[in-house]
Amino acid sequence: MNLGRRTFLVSILYSSHYNPAAPAINRRSFHLLRHHAVPQTSRRLTLRQCLLKSTSRHLSTPPDASSAPPTTWVDRMPKAVQPYLYLTRIDKPIGTLLLFYPCAWSITMASYALEAPISTPLTYISLFGLGALIMRGAGCTINDMWDRNLDKGVERTKTRPLAAGAITPTQAFAFLGLQLTAGLGVLTQLNWYSILLGASSLSVVTIYPFMKRVTYWPQAVLGLAFNWGALLGWSAVAGAVNWSVCLPLYAGGIAWTLVYDSVYAHQDKRDDVNMGIRSTALLFGEHTRPILSALSASSISLITYAGYLNGHGMLFYGGVGLAAAQLARVLWRTDFESRPSCWNGFLGCGWSGFWVWMGSLADYLMMITSVSQ
Repeated sequence: MNLGRRTFLVSILYSSHYNPAAPAINRRSFHLLRHHAVPQTSRRLTLRQCLLKSTSRHLSTPPDASSAPPTTWVDRMPKAVQPYLYLTRIDKPIGTLLLFYPCAWSITMASYALEAPISTPLTYISLFGLGALIMRGAGCTINDMWDRNLDKGVERTKTRPLAAGAITPTQAFAFLGLQLTAGLGVLTQLNWYSILLGASSLSVVTIYPFMKRVTYWPQAVLGLAFNWGALLGWSAVAGAVNWSVCLPLYAGGIAWTLVYDSVYAHQDKRDDVNMGIRSTALLFGEHTRPILSALSASSISLITYAGYLNGHGMLFYGGVGLAAAQLARVLWRTDFESRPSCWNGFLGCGWSGFWVWMGSLADYLMMITSVSQ
């Protein structure tokens, strides 16, 4: 067999073996090929060139993008809406929960203080849950509109829709209008005192993204915004804020936010230095663990004090105790030099807010059960 025919056969067999899309070569086909005349052009190829050409063709074939498995449920949605869903971070519900928990604490504690029927907390928990979902998304849109140029220089955020160019600032602004309209629709279900109180939080939400450019304490400003529900939830149930209970509850929530968002900020601290972004992660540095431990103790103490002023029982304190144990566990385990560890620590901090709510809810349920008897 001459060189041209040999290389032609080898290339076909090689492609058949390594390329799944190529048809299989059986013994009869091989026999026919072996005795078939080989085109003159194929004889110019050496065996090595033929193999390299076949290999290059196989390796350079791009995978079918449509066959790639979706990474989140958002990837299964229509392509046109995916950037807007990712803009709201709806695929990461932890942010919505962190905004919701202070609302749930306050609603449940107010219902306990007023001995309200079960329909009261159920109604307001549903409204505030929907409101937290909408307004957390709106906050993300505002944040990304401010930070779209900074996000391009941070590894974790450079694929966000505005930073990646998937949507324009004009489209994001129009979408923000829809989000705020939906949020207003939820807010108008409350009393006038609560409507005015809720609307007043928008100024804090709007300036938060700017604060990371001018201060190392943007997490404190985030705490002011994210814990507004500790005031608003009570006023929705009672018609006005009981400041003696709600102020320590609000302050405890702010301290809690400083803990979880400082853990979160450690993910990006190297990129933040390069981009000129400031955070408590950079401010605290090597002293992060003891400082966050002190803030955790402050948060638990203030929330406990709020429960004491509200006349709560042991079930409430049991929930707060579980929250304290969860924060201690997070701060003990988190490696602040590891992005995955910081992300897991951030998620873990959310569970502490859940346990505070469960404690207050258990105390409330016991109270209404005893009243009904």
